[in-house]
Amino acid sequence: MHAESTTPQTVLFPDLFGKALVACFDEPHASSDGGAILLKAADRRLGLIERLSACVTDARQAGKVHHTIGEMIAQRVFALASGYPDCNDAARIGDDPIHKLLVGRDPIDGEALASQPTLSRFENAVGPRTLYRMAETLADVVIERHRRRLRGKARRITIDLDPTDDPTHGGQQYTLFNGYYGTWCYLPVVGFLTFDEEPEQHLFAAMLRPGNAPAKLGAVAILRRVLERLCRAFPKARYLVRLDGGFACPEVLDFLDAARGLDYVVAIAENQVLARSAEPLMRKVRRLAKISDETVRRFGECRYRAGTWKTARRVVIKAEIVRLGERAPKDNPRFVVTSLRGKPQTAYQKYRERGDIENRIKELHHGLEIDRTSCTRFFANQLRVLLTAAAYVLLQEIRRAAARTASARAQVSTLRDRFLKIGARVIVSVRRIVLHMPEAFPYTDQWRRVAGALGAG
Repeated sequence: MHAESTTPQTVLFPDLFGKALVACFDEPHASSDGGAILLKAADRRLGLIERLSACVTDARQAGKVHHTIGEMIAQRVFALASGYPDCNDAARIGDDPIHKLLVGRDPIDGEALASQPTLSRFENAVGPRTLYRMAETLADVVIERHRRRLRGKARRITIDLDPTDDPTHGGQQYTLFNGYYGTWCYLPVVGFLTFDEEPEQHLFAAMLRPGNAPAKLGAVAILRRVLERLCRAFPKARYLVRLDGGFACPEVLDFLDAARGLDYVVAIAENQVLARSAEPLMRKVRRLAKISDETVRRFGECRYRAGTWKTARRVVIKAEIVRLGERAPKDNPRFVVTSLRGKPQTAYQKYRERGDIENRIKELHHGLEIDRTSCTRFFANQLRVLLTAAAYVLLQEIRRAAARTASARAQVSTLRDRFLKIGARVIVSVRRIVLHMPEAFPYTDQWRRVAGALGAG
């Protein structure tokens, strides 16, 4: 038998192509994540990993440390962005030359990356004060990046907060049953910033909460912190806060009313009082829908004061009858409490525009698996959420660098497939490191443009 047929770790297809095919996994200095160096370039621009690492005090004995805090945070963030969400993945990428290069080790001769037990000990050692500092740092880095980019000039900055479910399947601390979602879960809240009319919403906050947490839990604290930072960075901007119906509580609305230079649009659930206010408009759209046999909507407004509110507020009404094919017409009234002036339809449209946040949340779930919160300790899971948020921020920076390319609005999973998952052979000499990547790589021009944009500083 030929020597090539006995090579360890081969896969043989003797009749697939008319000739015997042998697949050998024997290239010692190669990686399937050659494009992940873009993550390092994005982080250099932001300084995110270094600043997150500075939040953590290392209490280990110095003589026994083989992997610094900065190296472990870098390893986890770059791995998450590259599609390795678990600490167990360390066994798969521990000797990968690109991932060693990303954390600052020699790609060929450098020591292997931290193992799963080492990473797990690190995750479980981080406490609430450290997590608070890291959360503040994440917001600081994102805001500072866009202050520099926009030179402190923005007319309107939109702040969105949204809760999302994180189903759990074990004995994690504070995993509780949520009746709305019908499952045991955590209920994290995430926050995004939009500058003027730009299409991108930039993640600035990700806070894990118990599964039965009300939507309002932590909302005022997050809003207060981000507004303080934004007012310093963009002193002439006005702010618009958009919130889902769970946030329409006295504490949140009173805070928003008291804030200067701020407008808000907050959904509010239908009740008997609001339904009576909307009924004249609903009767009108029912008549119009019956005549046209199509979906009809009209907008109005009323003054409304809930029993727990200190004052009456403007509520915009969307009166809608939905007709879909042969189905019976369906009433679909919606209500938004707002400080905005002007036409009701314009104010409601401002709220409706927050729908794109759902796409960002889907990216966090399906592109980065932010719901991989399988640690027993709650604070260890909060750390995972923050590190996943950091990975998302780096990928958003890559997406911004891909402006004016076909990948300008690509989902993060697509960005990973196009720009990070590139087979590469690593050659190290005295003077340089060379990555030999496929000549037939289909996104070469886009990759070079992104690399050039990130390298420009």
